[in-house]
Amino acid sequence: MKFWSFLLLSILCQLSVDAQVLKYTDGNNAWNADSLGNHRVVVHFNGTGKVAHVKIDWRRRDEHLELKKVIIQDATGKAFSVLSVENFSRESADIYFEAPTKGKYFVYYMPYKNEGRSNYPKGVYLKADNYTLNNANKIAINATALEIQSIDAFNSFYPMEVIATAKETAAVKSKNQSEAFIVFPEDRLFPIKMQNDLPYRWIQKGVSNTFSGSAKKGENYAFQFGVYALKDLKDVKVFFGDLKSSTGKIISAKYINCLNTNGISYDNKPLTKTVNVATGKVQAMWITVDVPRTTSAGIYTGRFAVKSNGKSKNIDVKLTVGNDVLADAGVGTPDKQTRLTWLNSAMAQANTVVAPYTPLKVEGNVISLLGRKFEINADGFPRQIQTFFNPEMTGYTEKPNNILYEPIHFHFYNTSKIQEKFVNGNFQITSKEAGMVKWTATSTSENLKMDIEGSLEFDGYVHYVVKVTALKDIDFSNVDFHIPFEKGSTKYLMGLGEKGGLRPDTVKWKWDVAHKNQDAVWIGNVNAGLYYNLRDEHYLRPLNTNFYLQKPLFLPKSWGNDGKGGIQINVKGSSMLADNFTGARTMKKDDELYYNFNLLITPFHLLDTDFQWSNRFYHKYGNLDSIKSAGATVINIHHATPINPWINYPFIEWKKMKSYIDEAHSKGLKVKIYNTVRELSNHAYEWPALRSLGTEVYSPGKGGGFSWLQEHLDSNYIAAWFVPEIKDAAIINSGMNRWHNYYVEGMNWLVKNVGIDGVYLDDVAFDRITMKRIKRVLTQDNHPGIIDLHSANQYNKNDGFNNSAILYLEHFPYLNRLWFGEYFDYQKNNSDFFLTEISGIPFGVMGEMLQDDGNPWRGMIYGMTSRLGWSEKSDPKPLWSAWDDFGIQGSEMIGCWSENCPVKTDNRKVLATVYKHKNKTMVALASWDETDVKVNLIIDWGKLGLSAEKVKISAPGIDKFQAAGNYLEGKSIPIEKGKGLILIFE
Repeated sequence: MKFWSFLLLSILCQLSVDAQVLKYTDGNNAWNADSLGNHRVVVHFNGTGKVAHVKIDWRRRDEHLELKKVIIQDATGKAFSVLSVENFSRESADIYFEAPTKGKYFVYYMPYKNEGRSNYPKGVYLKADNYTLNNANKIAINATALEIQSIDAFNSFYPMEVIATAKETAAVKSKNQSEAFIVFPEDRLFPIKMQNDLPYRWIQKGVSNTFSGSAKKGENYAFQFGVYALKDLKDVKVFFGDLKSSTGKIISAKYINCLNTNGISYDNKPLTKTVNVATGKVQAMWITVDVPRTTSAGIYTGRFAVKSNGKSKNIDVKLTVGNDVLADAGVGTPDKQTRLTWLNSAMAQANTVVAPYTPLKVEGNVISLLGRKFEINADGFPRQIQTFFNPEMTGYTEKPNNILYEPIHFHFYNTSKIQEKFVNGNFQITSKEAGMVKWTATSTSENLKMDIEGSLEFDGYVHYVVKVTALKDIDFSNVDFHIPFEKGSTKYLMGLGEKGGLRPDTVKWKWDVAHKNQDAVWIGNVNAGLYYNLRDEHYLRPLNTNFYLQKPLFLPKSWGNDGKGGIQINVKGSSMLADNFTGARTMKKDDELYYNFNLLITPFHLLDTDFQWSNRFYHKYGNLDSIKSAGATVINIHHATPINPWINYPFIEWKKMKSYIDEAHSKGLKVKIYNTVRELSNHAYEWPALRSLGTEVYSPGKGGGFSWLQEHLDSNYIAAWFVPEIKDAAIINSGMNRWHNYYVEGMNWLVKNVGIDGVYLDDVAFDRITMKRIKRVLTQDNHPGIIDLHSANQYNKNDGFNNSAILYLEHFPYLNRLWFGEYFDYQKNNSDFFLTEISGIPFGVMGEMLQDDGNPWRGMIYGMTSRLGWSEKSDPKPLWSAWDDFGIQGSEMIGCWSENCPVKTDNRKVLATVYKHKNKTMVALASWDETDVKVNLIIDWGKLGLSAEKVKISAPGIDKFQAAGNYLEGKSIPIEKGKGLILIFE
């Protein structure tokens, strides 16, 4: 806010003396904007009588002004009647109102009220009154408009949202009527914000074919060309060469870029974009100049050309480079748009191996990775997939867990009994790197050619591009893609409309992308499983978390086949077959179809139970001494806090954040911050530049939402999360785009300059590529790089009935903890749902509980508690104390899901998990029975390494959890419905 106030003050010093332009000032929150609106005109009445008539030249950017109410108040807040509004336009209006005394009055001209949910408000502008002006009150102008005030500097329209009048605009067009467009060079401190109007600032400046700016050595400098279309423009581009000084020094053109047309995509591919501009629209073309640190001081000049429709406009650019050198490229002052170059960053794209993973090893057709092996068949598809994790997920075994019953394969049926017979050839491994192995293969039949490109990464992600080309016109009765699972490795299933749990005998599923965010399934055991999804070459990640229906999946042409495709999963002999079918289809000669698919081999790594016990999260900004005394070791700083106020833009109050983190580190605490990609605060300095990129960064939508968004963005956006206390209004990101490059650079900057120890992800809208990148920058130079992921249950209409774990499974390899989440029912769902959808254990991750503060007894079965600081009732401290009294650090966790668990009960609905030390053991019991029960323990004393005759079984007293007690021989132990018990064997 300080920046906006300073900028507004600086701009006001440059105000023209033109009488038509009012002074714009900061209202310093002097009124209640939620009832009176964000803007008002200060009017001085010095006339006779009791009726004031003022003409206001307000130059408004909003449309349909006549529908919005006008409110008049005096300096005391007393309201007076509006008698009439005449000559109402976006440029000006004549307002008549009651004025019983001379003095100052305020005209509130955009009053609104918030409707809907507090965090998703709908700003509704109050409707205008109907006025009939009495002839006796139709008087000459007798009052003066002094200034236009905004509730604060951030809401101000000045100067780039103060419109030129129709007459002024017509004059500009008249002088350039033979042109296709006009170019207005503009400084970085005045980001172009309007598409539908020229700003009055450009009328004052006039049309110019020159631009001058000043930069420092090493600075990421930026400026703009505002292209005003006098005709429909196609393929607008900016051309440029080197900038040269009079002494022959240069700033090479390779350091210059137009963000709107060229860049690097989030997945490190060259990006070119086409910019079209409709008649009467304004398009900002942002130019970045990354001045090398070695540049000699001096004046550098060059000619830029804006071209479209066979027309060209030359702009002579003069950049003065000073003597000072910026070590940080100026990114410490993002209000100067110095971070725009981050949009084209390739930071952390190198596919280096991230801990705890190990380099890939290739022996023949077998690739070994952490805890797993992947064998490739001669046709390029997987022959066998194995894991080597023990059932407890705490160690490795020599005996493999086979996932496949037979190789994965396709069937192309010409009829129900006749199919294409492929001949395999040309299989070869084309690349062997520590982080990725690639291969290709080609198979042919009489009618088809199948080209395969496959790759396996160090974390267990497998990517297949399968291009099928028709050699002749051909009809198929069906195309089947078979994944034959080893039946013994398919205990659980999650996805395709099925909640996580025991695998049903049969699953039947059809594509329905308009309503369901479903294209994937996970099938497996705790220590061996396989996720797969089906896609084609046009796949785009959809929106999620409340917004799926506004940007759903595309139906893949190959797999979906106009709705004929689907999946059936059922037991077939000794295997469990996943049959992915397409139904009948026709291919013409040279037609191509892409049957792409991806695999994730689970688990990704062993459970890190010691991390779970020692890293105790506190989810609230607060006093550090109090947090430490509560026993927490890691603090999560949410947005809407003093040191991290603006959602997903933690760069404005970074100095306060650094001070807090430095103090936390001095006390032995770690600090993570809320920072994700899904929506972005309207306080981001770069929002005008991002809007100039069309819908690349911001998703298209119906607009609306909080008043600020409506007043400054007009339309074509989706309003997202809103914090009423600080009026932070976010906008939905569009999915996969260059903002992810900025995000990675931002994380890197926060690690190096602020010292964050990790990040709290609150649902995300990026894929595994960005996830790998942020893990790399967060863990650089031995930083902790702790990442926890929160997700509200996605299994609902607005989210397309997806499973949170399915949606984010590609991110799991880089997570340290899960926090699932709102709307996850810990009371009514069974233990298998807990295990597969909430705990993270089948994937090598552990978690915490959120909804209604969790179920602490059932949570202990999976090593989970609620999260301290989240709510008043969310209090794991008593359990932490019990852990410490037992000495849980270094214990061996043997979960109830493992047949090797040495303690069980005689009630299948009362489960037991063991935490084993050499001379003592802690046993967590939890009930899913419908009634209170008594259970007997079934104990394998040999596996425990304890003597039944010498062991005492007791229940320690734990506040809000259980009373102390003794249970001789573990018999007839009472367990309440929905609760449990912690026992100590020693």
